[in-house]
Amino acid sequence: MLLRILNHPWFFWLLLCVPAVPMIAGLASGGATAEMLLHPSGEFSGRFLILALMVTPLGLLFRGARWTRWLMRRRRPLGVAAFGYAAFHTLLYVVDMGSLKAMLAEFWALGIWTGWVAFAIFIPLAVTSNDKAVRQLRRAWQPLHRWVYPAAVLTLLHWIFVHNNLGPALVHFAPLALLQAYRIFYFMRRRSAPSTTT
Repeated sequence: MLLRILNHPWFFWLLLCVPAVPMIAGLASGGATAEMLLHPSGEFSGRFLILALMVTPLGLLFRGARWTRWLMRRRRPLGVAAFGYAAFHTLLYVVDMGSLKAMLAEFWALGIWTGWVAFAIFIPLAVTSNDKAVRQLRRAWQPLHRWVYPAAVLTLLHWIFVHNNLGPALVHFAPLALLQAYRIFYFMRRRSAPSTTT
């Protein structure tokens, strides 16, 4: 019974919502401000994005492992959670800035416009992250969702330059970069392997 509850999709969604609970509670109680929550909300968005993008290369690296199959079934919720925290992060930014004039004044800073463009890319990806969209878009669905990779690069640049600090962003993104490099190597090796068909 406990295993069924733990493996239920709604339980995973509940886990993804846990980091947002103290943030929202802090805002509601007045114990936290929008400015204070900008960093943690953005970090959790980045973390869930990284986890979602790590699933496929992990599946290639640990082929047949049950835990990678478990993760594969939850890749889409991870991506949607990344968008949810990004939307929360954006809302906090708008509240903190207080006016359109203030936001426009710093829009062209590298750490700012990269975040806005990444968020704009995430919107259609989040909207189409469901089975109905997969059926309706058919072959167009996968090319659309490959836009997550440029969005991830923009997210990395946003993370680095908004804080003018290379370290934390690289610590988070380094495992993803290594796994994606393995993924590229894996498919290049498969393409170059001699055919065994006669």
